[in-house]
Amino acid sequence: MKDMVKKETIYLVTGAAGFLGGTVCRQLVDRGERVRAFALPNDKAIKFIPKEVEVVEGDLCDPVSLERFFTVPKGATTIVLHIASIVTVNPDYSKKVMDVNVGGTENIIKLCLAHTECEKLVYCSSTGAIPEQPRGTKIKEVSVFDEAKVLGCYSQSKAIATQRVLDAVIKNNLNACVVHPSGILGPKDYAIGETTGTLIDIINGKMPAGIDGSFNLADVRDLANGLILAADNGKKGNCYILGNKVVSFKDFASMVVKTSGCKKIGFFLPIGIANFMAKILEKQAAKKGTKPVLTTFSVYNLARNNDFDSSKAEKELGYTTRPYQETIQDEINWLKENGKIA
Repeated sequence: MKDMVKKETIYLVTGAAGFLGGTVCRQLVDRGERVRAFALPNDKAIKFIPKEVEVVEGDLCDPVSLERFFTVPKGATTIVLHIASIVTVNPDYSKKVMDVNVGGTENIIKLCLAHTECEKLVYCSSTGAIPEQPRGTKIKEVSVFDEAKVLGCYSQSKAIATQRVLDAVIKNNLNACVVHPSGILGPKDYAIGETTGTLIDIINGKMPAGIDGSFNLADVRDLANGLILAADNGKKGNCYILGNKVVSFKDFASMVVKTSGCKKIGFFLPIGIANFMAKILEKQAAKKGTKPVLTTFSVYNLARNNDFDSSKAEKELGYTTRPYQETIQDEINWLKENGKIA
């Protein structure tokens, strides 16, 4: 009887052509779930979505295409994993980022409420939506989100969208929970995101200097598992941080060097000097109309407190993380197999 119920449940995954969304789709397929993916029309990464997954092309800002995505055969129930968003390291306000990350999430909420067969929504927020705490203090989940307390358009958009989800839980009795992934690392990053790009630069000797800061990165496979665990076990109206241990840039680079055999990074700039240089580079880029090699915002992200506490997700969801060394080894193997590095 239990198996019959499982076959009738369709997992609706937005952002399925992305790094995290694609990994979620693969894990759901591996455990025998029926999956429907939502992706932008003509997205080149659609080819990396598992062939077992039904793909619906559309746009989060287009309610008509979303309605097609949500419409399922009679008798089926759905669980929505809303992962799609525009990620940007540019802190400046962007209407497009807000339209997609906030407006798109509002559209998802409306359809979850309109479709009674929708049993649950898991919203993929970000640790960036949570206000930073003083260094030495672990950053835990919060229950109220205020975009004025976080920096950068992306983090602000995720804070607003997260609050919209929690408001719908209270006001409309929406069965929803939220996960906050930290940075993402690991194999099968077909789009070569910022972190993967940094890894490649270190291996190829294109990073003569680093910055003496830290970050928090989790294996994409562990984050995907955390999202699925939230669908299985996440409590209504609750938020869960999905992170890892803080790692310094120096230690991260050392693991990359040890694993790949590449040349060491020459030196690491102190935060103060890096910030000073970033200001100069930003001014020069503004005059030339080009993109700065280093920004004050990127320096801030390495200087800030990145010590996120995942203990709630570990206790309530069963979330686990693997060692950085294992993730780096697996990602380097994948990069070699796909000709991204020699």
